[in-house]
Amino acid sequence: MQYVLRTCAVAVTLAMGVPSATMASEQIVGGSVESLLDHARERNPEYAGMRHEADAARERIGPAGALPDPKLRVEWMDITQAGQQNPTLLPGRVGSTRYTLMQDVPWFGKRDLQREIAALEADGAKSRVFGAWAELSSRIKAGYAQFYYLHQNERLTSELLDLVSRLEKVAQVRYAGGLAAPSDAIRAQVEQTNLRNELIALENEKRMTQVRLNTLLARPADAALAAPERLRALPVPVNLDPAVLQERVRERNPQLFADDVRLRAAEKSRDLTHKNRYPDFTFGITPVQYKNSVKEWAVMVELNLPLQQSWRRAQEREAQAVLSAARSRKEATANQVLAELTENLSGLDAARRTEAAITNSLLPQAELTFKAALASYENGKVDFATLLDAQRQIRQARQNQIKARVQAQTSLAAIERLLGEEL
Repeated sequence: MQYVLRTCAVAVTLAMGVPSATMASEQIVGGSVESLLDHARERNPEYAGMRHEADAARERIGPAGALPDPKLRVEWMDITQAGQQNPTLLPGRVGSTRYTLMQDVPWFGKRDLQREIAALEADGAKSRVFGAWAELSSRIKAGYAQFYYLHQNERLTSELLDLVSRLEKVAQVRYAGGLAAPSDAIRAQVEQTNLRNELIALENEKRMTQVRLNTLLARPADAALAAPERLRALPVPVNLDPAVLQERVRERNPQLFADDVRLRAAEKSRDLTHKNRYPDFTFGITPVQYKNSVKEWAVMVELNLPLQQSWRRAQEREAQAVLSAARSRKEATANQVLAELTENLSGLDAARRTEAAITNSLLPQAELTFKAALASYENGKVDFATLLDAQRQIRQARQNQIKARVQAQTSLAAIERLLGEEL
């Protein structure tokens, strides 16, 4: 019986523990930038709000071009029958009852223009959704690259701390043998202290970067992030042709698209303003009831007289000014976007070439220098300061290598933000 009870308890524990472990594994993101982007696409409230606004703008298209609701007017004539009865509203007991059904109809083409303006505004809302995602994803990509840099730098500093600790032991052995000065061990201890202080600073910066990423992901500020495993592969140079990318930016950049939509909407609004020079109509039909039967029918046409042309001309000048402003704004945005594209392409190329130079030349040279300095120190040919300098050169080269990779990722994220899509 006890065995059966223990078996049941184990089964219950596993049944309760497995879902919680699964849930915890699902909540931890950060191993790759793709996991962060997927989470933000589903959870970020600002991006969700922009999507709902775009849905609302799309629903305005139909009503914008619809006719206004018809109006019904009921008139009771001679409700006292020339003073022969008390006032009443019963149709069969008044002199006559007039029923007028009226429909307002705008001037030809106004409804089509209103519908087209609403459609353009919906396109503008959609472009703002694309722009919001381009901006959000760019910030996440840049933040992840920084998080990767701090994680790698932290690991590099820990490795160097372990290396300096071993060098301290070498210095102590040499000092015990009378081959080195006691200051060598002290130098190693000072270097270790400096490295530990840098680890504290890196840990703090890493924590702040984690908070910023969690904010973008709509997660609690102290929510755990998985250790970043890798950076995205950079696009091949053939996909970074400046002329091709400039053309793609002109066609797909969310800001330029939004400005183009605003420009076309301003053109339609100007045309609609010009339509206000002409009258709108109201059509009506009126059956007249006498006692219990309808014996007369009437039709009516009503129109407004557009005589106040001074304020209409002011509205037309306003619409033209808005159109000119939209045209200038689009031109300014194009200049700014293309300039940013050129800057980031240059930054990406420089970071790529810097990383290649460090990986293929500087880092191997620094490692050879350190090995030579270590062998020379063990043989008593160089002092401990020279050995530490060689170690610092390796560290600097590796840090610059990681930094160049991160700079390339930051430039790539900016380029993709300008394109509105990934390369």
